[in-house]
This record gives sequence, structure tokens and C-alpha cells, in this order.
Amino acid sequence: MTSDSNPRTIVLDGETVAFERGETLFEIAQRHRRDVPSLCYDDRLDPFGGCRLCIVQLEGARKPVASCTTKAEPGMRVTTHNATLDMHRRVILEMVASENRDVDVDELSGYASQEMSTLLDRYDARSGRFDGAHSGTSRPDDGNPFILRDYDNCISCYRCVRVCAEQEGDYAISVMNRGFDTQITTEFGGFLEDSSCTFCGQCVQTCPTGALGDIKALRAKDVPEPVEKTRSVCPYCGVGCAVDILSKGDKVVGIQPAMDGPANEGALCVKGQFAFDFVHHPDRLKTPFVRNDHGQLVPASWDEALDKAAAGLLEAVNEHGRHSLYAVASGRAPNEAGYLMQKFVRAGLGTSYIDNCSRA
Repeated sequence: MTSDSNPRTIVLDGETVAFERGETLFEIAQRHRRDVPSLCYDDRLDPFGGCRLCIVQLEGARKPVASCTTKAEPGMRVTTHNATLDMHRRVILEMVASENRDVDVDELSGYASQEMSTLLDRYDARSGRFDGAHSGTSRPDDGNPFILRDYDNCISCYRCVRVCAEQEGDYAISVMNRGFDTQITTEFGGFLEDSSCTFCGQCVQTCPTGALGDIKALRAKDVPEPVEKTRSVCPYCGVGCAVDILSKGDKVVGIQPAMDGPANEGALCVKGQFAFDFVHHPDRLKTPFVRNDHGQLVPASWDEALDKAAAGLLEAVNEHGRHSLYAVASGRAPNEAGYLMQKFVRAGLGTSYIDNCSRA
């Protein structure tokens, strides 16, 4: 048994480090800034051990072990990098890449879409010496407007399947067949809209190869400006999900969930993920409108519009009483605006008839 005065320790690359009960070697290596690669790992998901890139050498073990599924035990001596391990990782990457149609995809595809191409460069694994049969069959016939199903770039890491099950609880996608015939699919091989998919986009953002892509963001792939990310908060309900707004020039081109968002931890609903077209919609009002003496809507200044609204509210209260008014606050309004709205209705108009349109 160990105690606080005698903590659990392992030797990691020659350095004695402490660990907590239940930690894996991969988690310990990450915490101590060891750059151990992986393609099937997502820290929100149960360890899978499928890609074998995270192998480390464990003293006394006959073969390298997958660090993401190996729990630490006191006294272990672990090596995360040496020539042999790097050779194994390079060969694995070469074999994985050989099955794909593309190894380079646009960064707009998704949050994790550059992981494989980055590792290929890091380990100089673009040799093409294993070029041969390809796996995965894309679904260009799936006409949903949100998720690209480009399975010719799938490496069967199953992160999409696992995030759908473990994080969302939807179980909308699964795996069928084996070997080169392995395929990510829906029930009965149908379209996403006919499955239990809620189009949250979690599968898109965890995919390390762009096999699942953000169709709406990819509309801007040929726009020459670089992609910029701006941290913000989703405007659609009161949860407060953190998002990264993707922009090119002065145009919003996509939304990604913030993986470190305290409220959402990398998750978004379909509205937060894909419903941003209103920002640049040509019908979006850019100035207030009021009705003139002929009942026609005409542009006005903010002062004119507010004076008109105040006069109308006062007239309704004087003629029909305070309970003749009912207020509905916008679900896109921030909490501060919602507070002011209810204060205005309750204190200003003297009624409690107020609701909001948020139904997340």
C-alpha cells in the first residue's frame, strides 16, 4: 500500500514521476509533456488501443505496450521515445495512410482533421511504399446539408462511433465488416437523416482524417484568406457553450466547439454547430424600421424606433391595462439582456407575463 507520504511513482524516460491510482501511462506521459502520438485517442472517450501509435517500452514486457490502455503500477520503468519505437510508429503510419485516398484535407473539415497529416510529417511517413488496396466507401449520395461522409479517408479509429455512443448517447452510427471491408455505417446502411443522428457534429470534430467533414465550413475552402479562430459563446440558449468562430476575412465560415469549454467540453447541438448563416444573410435587418402614417415600414434611427415602441406600449397599458402586454425574450440574447428584459417588463410595465424562446 502507498500513502501521501509515500506516493505512487514510475520512472518515465529516466525521470521519477508520481501518478494517481487508475491513471494510464498515456495520461501520465501527457501530463509530463511527453509527445506520445495517437490517432484513436480522445480524452473524452474510454481508451480503445486501436491505432497502436501510443506504444511505449515497458521494462520486463516482451513487446511494446499501448500506453492508452495500460494502467500505471508503482515501480514501472517506461520509455516513450527511442529509435525502435519511432520506427514502429513510422511503419504503422505508412500502412494506415496507404489505405486512404487523401492524407491531406482542408483544415475546415473539422477540429481534429489535421492529426494524421501532422503525424505523417513528424515521422517522415509519406513514403508511399505500402500503396495498394484502399478501404472505406464514401457516401456522396447522403444529401444531408451538414456532415460529409467521405469514408475513403477513414482509418477505422472508431472515434466517431464512440463519441456518438459515449458522449451523445445517440448510437446513430456503428461499424460493419472487417479488414479492408470495414465501414462506418448507420442502421441498415441508410442516410443520417433517417437514423437517430441529431447532427450535433461531434463525430466531425473528433475525426482525425477528415473522413467526416463539416460541409458548411468547407464551402469556404477555396476562399484565399487564412482561417482565424475567435473564442465566443453560443447565442442559442442559456447553457453557455464555448465556441470557436472560424472566419476568413470578414466572413464567418464555420463554428467549432471549444474542447476546453467548461459548460460543453467539446459538445454542441445542431444549432450551435451549424446554424450561423443568419450572420451574413442578405435579409438580415441592418437598421430599425417603423410604420409611417400610411402603415408602411420605413427605415428609422434608433431614437425614432425606441420612441415609437415606448409610445405604443404606453398606449396599450393606458387603454387595456398592464396585463394586456406579454413579452417573449430572444433565445439568442445573452444573460444580461435577458435580465434587463424581465426587469423592464416586471418593473416598467408592471406585469409578470414574460417568457423566452429557448427550448434547448
